[in-house]
Amino acid sequence: MSDTAPEGFEDPFAEQRRMRELLSQETRHLIIQLILGHQAHLVSLAELDYMIPKNEAAILDQLETLREAGILDVYVHEPNVSTRNLPSKFWGPTEHGVEILYEHNFLRGVPVARAVYEETRKSERITRHEGAPRPALPEAVTEALEFDEPKASDTL
Repeated sequence: MSDTAPEGFEDPFAEQRRMRELLSQETRHLIIQLILGHQAHLVSLAELDYMIPKNEAAILDQLETLREAGILDVYVHEPNVSTRNLPSKFWGPTEHGVEILYEHNFLRGVPVARAVYEETRKSERITRHEGAPRPALPEAVTEALEFDEPKASDTL
């Protein structure tokens, strides 16, 4: 008996397994968590570099891997292109990416990721980047990432 699948047979779990491996790599996982935790769900490379204990080249390499997989994309805010102190390129999820993140239960963690991101101490430069104007995400992405913030009366 052979361990190989018959020709023409496709493993129905191969894509799911590939995505799980893609999303579980440490740097990619941290990138996704930071994007989910950011209020705008769009982060600059400087913000990622500040928050992730890896060098910028490693972060860029993993961003490109997530982009090739269709999970993230670069969104450009044209008015910032000519501004020296503000970023113009931001990384954020695609519609396909949101579907993948939903399927793998990442979206359930958005409130926790937001709380962690907000409580993290940031440098003056990163605070400036955090407040920079950003392009709009596709409406389907924005809707998928919305969650109701707890009211003060809900926590008492």
